[in-house]
Amino acid sequence: MNEAAPIILAALMDKGSQAHFTALRTRHFPPERNYLAAHITMFHHLPGTRADDLVADVKDELRHHGPITARTVKVHMMGRGVSYVVESEGLRDLRARLAARWAADLVPQDRAGWRPHITVQNKVKPDAAKALHAELGAGFAPREIGIEGVTLWWYRGGPWERLRDVRFRR
Repeated sequence: MNEAAPIILAALMDKGSQAHFTALRTRHFPPERNYLAAHITMFHHLPGTRADDLVADVKDELRHHGPITARTVKVHMMGRGVSYVVESEGLRDLRARLAARWAADLVPQDRAGWRPHITVQNKVKPDAAKALHAELGAGFAPREIGIEGVTLWWYRGGPWERLRDVRFRR
């Protein structure tokens, strides 16, 4: 039942950035483990029993603001994978406002410091991760990412199921 499943909140990237990072993920993530498109997770585990309230809160926050710009700033070695570190003052501020609204509902992982990133490889041997890190690092150039809103996802242990996209006002 949907109400029992936790909810994940992720930034909604512009179509070009989404396609770019998903293509990298498709190329480098182990295929048997890759059942998600590229994403920037903002919250990992929100209570599914509060889905309507969460959507209302997100709508309230986003109606006051226009789209946000984010930027990749470096390639990050994760041990058994590789990600792009993402920086955005606007995205950090949005997350902080939502975290304040949802403070009583946050799991420890979501109360801890937030390090926005886009994972393009994970769960590989360290040598494979080191090789990809070197390859992507050698050709790295910062990339601007348009953040058009957020997506709330149901999480049931496998591919995420879209609950709702909420976009910034234009």
